[in-house]
Amino acid sequence: MIAAIDTNILLDILIPDAEYTQRSKELIDLYHEKGQLMICEIVYSELASQFPSDSDLKSFISETYIRLVNSNESVLILAGEKWKHYTRGRSDKLQCPSCGKKVSVHCPECRKDISFRHHIISDFIIGAHAFINADILLTRDRGFYKTYFPDLKICDLVKR
Repeated sequence: MIAAIDTNILLDILIPDAEYTQRSKELIDLYHEKGQLMICEIVYSELASQFPSDSDLKSFISETYIRLVNSNESVLILAGEKWKHYTRGRSDKLQCPSCGKKVSVHCPECRKDISFRHHIISDFIIGAHAFINADILLTRDRGFYKTYFPDLKICDLVKR
C-alpha cells in the first residue's frame, strides 16, 4: 500500500498540536508498516519552511521513511481540470475543510457576500498526485478532497 501524506499531517508533528500530534505520528507509523509513504513536491516545498537547512529537511524525510515522488503530466492535467471546475463553480460561499459544507459570510455594514479563495492550485496538485500515485491520502482536509476527488481514498484525523 502506498500512502500519500498531506502537509498538515507532517506539520502536526513538526509544530506540535495538542489535538493532532499523537494521532498523526500513529497514522504515519501505521501506514509505514502497511507499505510506503510518499509526498509530492508541493508538500516537500511547504515543509521546507519549517527547517533551518535543506539537509535538516532531507534528514527528516529519510528518518520518517518518506519518498519524494515528483508529479508527472497526468497529475498536472488532472489538477488543472479540478482547478478549472473549482474556479468556475465557485460561489461566494466558504467551504468547511472538515465536512465540505458551504456557507455564506456577509459584510455586517453593506450585507454583500464576502468571498475568499480558500484553495490554491497546489491543493489540487496534492490531491491529483495522491489520486494517481497512491492508494490513500493522509490528511485533515477531507471536505475539500472529497468534493473535488470523490474517488480518492482518504484517511483523516477529524474527530468524530
